[in-house]
Amino acid sequence: MQKFTALVVRETESGFVREIMDLDASSLPDNDVLVRVEWSSLNYKDALSASGNRGVTRRYPHTPGIDAAGVVMESRDRRFQPGDEVIVSCHDLGMNTPGGFGRMIRVPGDWIVRLPDGLSLRESMIYGTGGFTAAHCVFRLLELGLNPEAGPVLVTGATGGVGSFAVAILARTGFKVTAASGKPESESFLKKLGAAEVISRENIKDRPNRAFLKPRWAGVVDTVGGEYLAAAVKSCRYNGVVACCGNAAGAELSLTVYPFILKGVTLAGIDSAECAMERRLAIWKKLADHWRPENLEDFATEISLGELPETIDLMLAGKTRGRYVVRVGDR
Repeated sequence: MQKFTALVVRETESGFVREIMDLDASSLPDNDVLVRVEWSSLNYKDALSASGNRGVTRRYPHTPGIDAAGVVMESRDRRFQPGDEVIVSCHDLGMNTPGGFGRMIRVPGDWIVRLPDGLSLRESMIYGTGGFTAAHCVFRLLELGLNPEAGPVLVTGATGGVGSFAVAILARTGFKVTAASGKPESESFLKKLGAAEVISRENIKDRPNRAFLKPRWAGVVDTVGGEYLAAAVKSCRYNGVVACCGNAAGAELSLTVYPFILKGVTLAGIDSAECAMERRLAIWKKLADHWRPENLEDFATEISLGELPETIDLMLAGKTRGRYVVRVGDR
């Protein structure tokens, strides 16, 4: 019987606990492709799953990890052969299907992307779902007609995994980026990523009861939601475009319809979990080529599987910055 190591979250009488354990491969679901995971990454959704959030994961014990990069070991799907290097991200991986914080995963073939030319397995997990989602936001803004000549683009939650990549990709695409963050000590980090301006997140909000605010942004990548998203929409220039992909600051949105019907503002929701495969492949290709930051390594802190529990606590406390790439093959 094949054994593998995994981070397992269990529910006990005193709450949820996280342990590094050895499991049998027979415990994995009966899907078509068995992958040996080499690298994963830590996302906020993983931290929620690892703390017992039933909105993310319904059943425990469970292995989180919505991202995985590795090598195919066995396959009943003709599209994949043993030895293929692949990426698995989004879909149900790490939520209700055992995820990338285990040395093995067994997933449907439709969830798998072949590793693009120009990326290593480790580099793909520096991006992970956070980088992919940021790229998806930029992809959508461009689809909706936004261009660098239209004016500055705001990125909220700019020091986070999604926000930091959004800053870098937008800057690489030629946009003037304003990065908003609640961490003033991160200004040099954000400017190194390409931000032309760094402002406090509190600078976004102004007289929240007004239907409009001073027009500032041609486009917005919003990673936090709540009152910050509302203020960003109200502050858009005529025909401004907003891509929304997060709700860390709240799921409620207090707005009138006026920015949409009087200023032509577009609010586009970004869902990376169920993104169509054709679009997913196009975005990964851009991440491996034209949108690849020159300083890709600067985005990530590398941690081992054994360091995950403490890093999860730091993420839940809002004390992390950028991306965390997880070395799954080494405790």
